Amino acid sequence: MRPTKRDELVEKALAAFYRNGFHATGMDMLASETSISKTSMYKHFRTKEELILAVLRLRDENFRNWLYRRIEELAATPQEQLIALFDALEDWFKEPGFRGCMFIKASSEYQDAGHPIHRQSADHKRMLETYVIGLAQKAGYRDPAALARQLLLLKEGAIVTAHLGHTERPALDAKQAAIALLESSEK
Repeated sequence: MRPTKRDELVEKALAAFYRNGFHATGMDMLASETSISKTSMYKHFRTKEELILAVLRLRDENFRNWLYRRIEELAATPQEQLIALFDALEDWFKEPGFRGCMFIKASSEYQDAGHPIHRQSADHKRMLETYVIGLAQKAGYRDPAALARQLLLLKEGAIVTAHLGHTERPALDAKQAAIALLESSEK
């Protein structure tokens, strides 16, 4: 199916927001970078915040689909998939346009926990947590929710560290910590 003008706008806006940030990317900059007029933008979205929410929905869908598929390509069993999460992160960090996590950035720029953009960013993290809890349950760990929270702390730390660039291989460092965590966790 051919993308609509709205779909095209959301995809191009995603790239602009990821590259420049949300507050730093005004509607004039978006019009310039997307080659879509502000009039056309406002036909599809009443506000910039509505556009940001659409961008976050697209990023969530794209990222989670990629991550889950990549984890399944890298490992066969649920326990191995918990570790493969960090191999997938390593792949992501090596991408030429890597600039950190869009959801961490969005929640930092929209800090009020009740703001729709902050809530949507938190929802993305909750969906990832649900996925990791499911893997931990399938792997037979005694407290899958606690284990998932701990693994996700390693994941988030690796993302921030990769974005800051002060260590060479944050995903692999986090992977080693995850392996130790899994070895010490009860089944």
